[in-house]
Amino acid sequence: MEPTARLAAFAVDTPAEAIPEAVLHAAKRTLINVLAVALSASTDPSVDALLASEGDPPGDEASIIGRGRGQLGQAALVNGYLAHLQDYDDTHFPTILHPSAPTWPSTLAAAESRGASGADLLAAFAIGAEVACRVALSVHPWHYDAGWHITGTVGGFGAAAAAARLLGLTAEQTANALGVAGTQAAGVREAFGTNAKALHAGHAAASGLRAARLAAAGFTGPTTILEGRRGFWAIFSPAGHDRAPIDALARPEASWELLNNGLKPYANGVVSHPLQDAVIELRNRHAIDPDAVVAIEARVHPLVLELMNREPATGLEAKFSHQHCAATALVDGAGHEAQFSDARVRDPLITTLRARVHATPDGSLREEEVHVTLRLAGGTTHSTHVSHATGSPANPMSDGQLARKFATLAGERLGDHQAASLLDAAWSLDKAKTIEPLAALFRGAASAV
Repeated sequence: MEPTARLAAFAVDTPAEAIPEAVLHAAKRTLINVLAVALSASTDPSVDALLASEGDPPGDEASIIGRGRGQLGQAALVNGYLAHLQDYDDTHFPTILHPSAPTWPSTLAAAESRGASGADLLAAFAIGAEVACRVALSVHPWHYDAGWHITGTVGGFGAAAAAARLLGLTAEQTANALGVAGTQAAGVREAFGTNAKALHAGHAAASGLRAARLAAAGFTGPTTILEGRRGFWAIFSPAGHDRAPIDALARPEASWELLNNGLKPYANGVVSHPLQDAVIELRNRHAIDPDAVVAIEARVHPLVLELMNREPATGLEAKFSHQHCAATALVDGAGHEAQFSDARVRDPLITTLRARVHATPDGSLREEEVHVTLRLAGGTTHSTHVSHATGSPANPMSDGQLARKFATLAGERLGDHQAASLLDAAWSLDKAKTIEPLAALFRGAASAV
């Protein structure tokens, strides 16, 4: 079976009971995380601009997180944008794909349109996320190294697969949907540090949903979108690709890539998380006075300098500055949205400390690993080694840690009582006959029941 056809068959033919409980639990965790970060982001002024850009009347087809209701495509677009805006969403560690931001919005919109059960919703997301991760693995690292933003370019495949499953498409229709989604792939890394980066996720979510709906109506797309002579692999990853991750879906013992996914403790690029862990550890253990630090020295994975080496001018840019991440970790002991405001970027102490961060790439390190030394005035040094950053698959956030993150972020928008009700609804989603009770809560306070 050719790769596109295999993905299509996997998407629609995999029985829900074949999805391991651990994967379904991971799916719930990603939904809880997406709802939290999207609710927190829902008051950002850029969301108003995105909604206004659509131009059409709002519609009443699907729920927009923290914003009421809208048309199906609009809901997918905005929810994908919200899920990725703060860079607080999950990461598939082998590829740096953010699978949830494109896949969950398409899944939620399709489920609402069909009145799907919570169990069907979870199964569709797990399948869609797996498709996205497998396509990402097939082009990693060549695709990312060329400058493509893998969440934007690959996310549409997962969004289309999940929606196709919920809409009841055949394998042939799903192959067409994957083709339509793949030809809409977009997103380059030059957009990092701007609103356009989050738009990549929104576009992928909306494109995947649109592709599935068009295929359901008889629309055709290239059914060899991956392997074709001028397909995704040839055009988006000409330096190399590997079909093995997709071929592996034919083996019943194949592991699920969602289990290699991690939730973020910090609202910034994931490759700086070990650096933040290390600085916070040293800060707290030795009661470090930031004014006494003359140097923050780190040995880091090379991607830290490739992706996050800049002197930021805005909060969004600071999310991709390892210097800013280290400085705020030292001063605040945190890396939440408050650490990435424009005002925090301009803070004199933070600015001074950013200049004292010195990172050296070390190709022998894992992406979630770092060695850090703090040098103090007078010659004292403190050092530590982080083997696996918090949130990485080898050191995952616990359900308790996730619940606290959710309470903080969702509570900002909904209030503590409604946020707690939403969390309970998400944990018990597999028992829900429809997703409307969940959706009524995450739409925002005005629409809650």
